[in-house]
Amino acid sequence: MKARQKRIALIAGGLAVLGIAAALVLNALNSNIAFYVSPTDVAAGKAPQGKAFRIGGVVKEGSIRREADGVTVAFIVTDTEKDLLVNYKGILPDLFQEGKGVVAQGRLDGGGTRFVASEVLAKHDENYMPPEAAKAVSDAHERAAANKAKQEAAGVQPGAAAPAPAAKPTY
Repeated sequence: MKARQKRIALIAGGLAVLGIAAALVLNALNSNIAFYVSPTDVAAGKAPQGKAFRIGGVVKEGSIRREADGVTVAFIVTDTEKDLLVNYKGILPDLFQEGKGVVAQGRLDGGGTRFVASEVLAKHDENYMPPEAAKAVSDAHERAAANKAKQEAAGVQPGAAAPAPAAKPTY
């Protein structure tokens, strides 16, 4: 082999190794990406099926249920429009409590009605709510205000014929 052919072979080999390394890194990043979805989007069927994603909102008052083992917890995350039951097995952050912002990462169970979390993140100070959760709550408030305005325009009293309350979820 001539010196020129050796250099070309060396460059081609280096490019092949670099390409394989880049493909492996991109594959690892793609499998670890978790998109944010609000409870309203989950109810609308917009949640990724079979993939991990993040759900966020506010922990609903009176919804936290702890099992006897001390590490299994069920709670409801709401964006004030829709609620989603979350099950988590692990130690919760110290700042996790009812009425406060939370983001949970995990997957929907087979039926799509329950979110099984692998990680739960709570707000870190009294002024903070994750941006995605804050946007979801804000959007839900805007939709509720728009629905109320439509009802008032149609002549329906907002509190006149309230629908029956939803049944409490079973744990």
